[in-house]
Amino acid sequence: MVSLADMRIREAQPDDAPGVVALRAIVYPYQVRGVESTRKMIADPVPGRDWAAFVAEVDAQVVGWVTAQRNASTSTANFGDINLLHVHPEHRRRGIGTALLTTATGHLAPLGVRRLRAFAQPDALPFARRHGYEPSRELRFSALELNPAPALPDPPPGVRLLSISDLDPHLLYAADVAASVDEPGDVPVDSISYESWHYDVWDNLGLDKTASIAAVVDGEVAAFSLVKRDGDRMWSDFTGSLPAYRGRGLARLTKTAALHLAAANGVRVAYTSNDEANAPMLAINTRLGYRPVAAEWSCLADLT
Repeated sequence: MVSLADMRIREAQPDDAPGVVALRAIVYPYQVRGVESTRKMIADPVPGRDWAAFVAEVDAQVVGWVTAQRNASTSTANFGDINLLHVHPEHRRRGIGTALLTTATGHLAPLGVRRLRAFAQPDALPFARRHGYEPSRELRFSALELNPAPALPDPPPGVRLLSISDLDPHLLYAADVAASVDEPGDVPVDSISYESWHYDVWDNLGLDKTASIAAVVDGEVAAFSLVKRDGDRMWSDFTGSLPAYRGRGLARLTKTAALHLAAANGVRVAYTSNDEANAPMLAINTRLGYRPVAAEWSCLADLT
């Protein structure tokens, strides 16, 4: 048995990436992020968020992980996120999760963060409550086997489907901002800077710019579906449409086209997640054949 004295918490280093991804595959098999994009995330953190990552290490092996950041994508003041806190199943119930949470909270406290959000799998909700976090919203994860991919319909008149590699990123950024404003969640996503978006989305090493598709109408991105890929697995990072173009089936069209292209290039399974209140996107995923595979809860706490 490993005692807490045999474990250490430290800041993550780029060379931790393989161990971090291997651990994530055990705890979150429905999450998609490869080694190289994880390495870049650690080595070159997103600007303007005071982002930090910490690992728990036992016998030179990564057995736990957590990140913490100020949320700079919302107008809600003093809001912070603690993400992907997880511990290897063989090392749980030894205080490692608490040590990681304490370290992440300690990173955020001096930054003026006063309200915290973390995410917990259903069996981790008792742990969250013990630490002052109350469940808020359910996040539903789904998977789709791309064998075969959904049939690709023809775009309606006046609509062009383009890979985002053929777009000016400023056009996609403008569409992303417009589509995100009314996304259901604990806080509004209404303050995304171009610099932050460019790092998170456009420069993400996992972004498949060929399979990521935009529907363009009169030179404007009306809808889009972004694909992040790791080998034969993909993540539908965000599918959205501008309010003025909703109700025309363009979000479903772009997501179908993205899945079709990804499958043609070797992707075999697609994953995605949706807030429980996002009925339109949940309906699209059901029509495309996605099946539920997991759930998580956002949990909120005050930092005093």
